[in-house]
Amino acid sequence: MIMDLMTGFTNFLFVPANRPERFEKAANSAADLICIDLEDSVPADQKDSARESVLTALNTLDRTKTAVRINGLKTRAGLADLLALSMADTLPTLVFLPMVESPAEVEIAHAVLGGRVDGLVPLIETVKGLRAGDGIAASAGVTAMMFGGGDFSAELGTKLEWEPLLAARGAFILCCASAAVAAIDVPYIDMGNEAGLAEESAKAKAMGFHAKAAIHPKQIAAIAAAMKPTAAEIAEAIDAINAFDAAGGKAISHNGRMLEAPVMQRYRHIAAAA
Repeated sequence: MIMDLMTGFTNFLFVPANRPERFEKAANSAADLICIDLEDSVPADQKDSARESVLTALNTLDRTKTAVRINGLKTRAGLADLLALSMADTLPTLVFLPMVESPAEVEIAHAVLGGRVDGLVPLIETVKGLRAGDGIAASAGVTAMMFGGGDFSAELGTKLEWEPLLAARGAFILCCASAAVAAIDVPYIDMGNEAGLAEESAKAKAMGFHAKAAIHPKQIAAIAAAMKPTAAEIAEAIDAINAFDAAGGKAISHNGRMLEAPVMQRYRHIAAAA
């Protein structure tokens, strides 16, 4: 559920599965969660060895702060990843499922892994996937969805920038909200543009995203600063909650604003995330 992810993670750091020497370094970074990637960052001829590296690392890493992105379930490598995880002694807290285009793919992963992981995170990376987004988000085991802007922009023939993908992001947020699952935004790929990262992270938070992925440890601080509640937001939320509760949960005017149930839900999310 949204609250579960909001209170735990606001940023994710991807690390290539074929670079096991980076796992521990990533785990010791400031990232809320590391996601070991078996998909895009691993060449086809290294898929098997990378999978073995992941299975070994899961026995030593903190599983509560470790996720794994497997290959797509429409591929031989993805099916091998899923079966390997099902037989592993230790599983990550979350499993990311790339290129999901139907609820059936999530149902397969959930049937194989069951309750051994805390959640499944489908990546919506195509127009077809977005059109099936409501059903995917509502599938059993899903706790969050991630917007895969790279493949989406390639399909649309646009740049991986905020404005060209604004409509797609808006539709994606609606899918997540309809199923009450958390929304994760695509990484910002211009690693040298710190101002751009901060601006896009702030826009993502304002739009309703609960977390944003990163591709380098130096991006974590800016994402965390933008996505986590500020001191002022926390103070405002606590003040509003106290006033609303003191009124017996009835709609009231407080500091010039109307406090009622929908407004209070947001304030309670902020207080919980704090």
